[in-house]
Amino acid sequence: MALRLFYHPFSSYCHKALLALYENGIGFEACEVAGPGSPCYEELASLWPMKRFPLLVDGDQQVMEATCIVEHLQTYHPGPVQLIPADARAALEVRWLDRFFDNYISTPVQKIVFDALRPDPALRDAYGVDEAHDMLDRAYGWLEQHMAGREWAAGATRTLADCAAAPFLFYSHWVHPIDDRHPNIQAYRKRLLEWPSYARCVGDARPYRDFFPLPRPADD
Repeated sequence: MALRLFYHPFSSYCHKALLALYENGIGFEACEVAGPGSPCYEELASLWPMKRFPLLVDGDQQVMEATCIVEHLQTYHPGPVQLIPADARAALEVRWLDRFFDNYISTPVQKIVFDALRPDPALRDAYGVDEAHDMLDRAYGWLEQHMAGREWAAGATRTLADCAAAPFLFYSHWVHPIDDRHPNIQAYRKRLLEWPSYARCVGDARPYRDFFPLPRPADD
């Protein structure tokens, strides 16, 4: 039975899962969650009450959350590109960096974007948005030092950590610009955008850019 992925092309977490599929040429049936009332949305809701994506269906098994999907694919549908190292110590670093990009880059970005999406300005959380920008400042500061002398986030090849970094840094630059104080991150983000599998994600997401509620940088 073919793999089925419930996803949206503009979603950063979906990009993380898609990178694992694209890198290893794993075929799948794409079920684009277009919104409430769409067939894929209704099916997703019937499978997973949280109604969050990506969700991978592999036969009678459902795999929720992007990182778990990457782990599942490597375990049950291995390909030539190993995104999680076999060495336990190296794998631990990759998993920690995946958490770093999720918790300290993606989470504050989502706070800023979701706040901007609130229809009533009176319900917006200016204090929480300021906290999110502060978190991104501190995360960029740490990552700038971490990326000194590195091509990829963990080791000499791309891993799960880069699958997380690519979409989260792509969108974080839109809400909290990666400026000239962070040349290592700028160079890393450029390499991620030149990664063919991620360039495919960005291209497929381009028609949905008007969904973004804040101004976008001209350089993207």
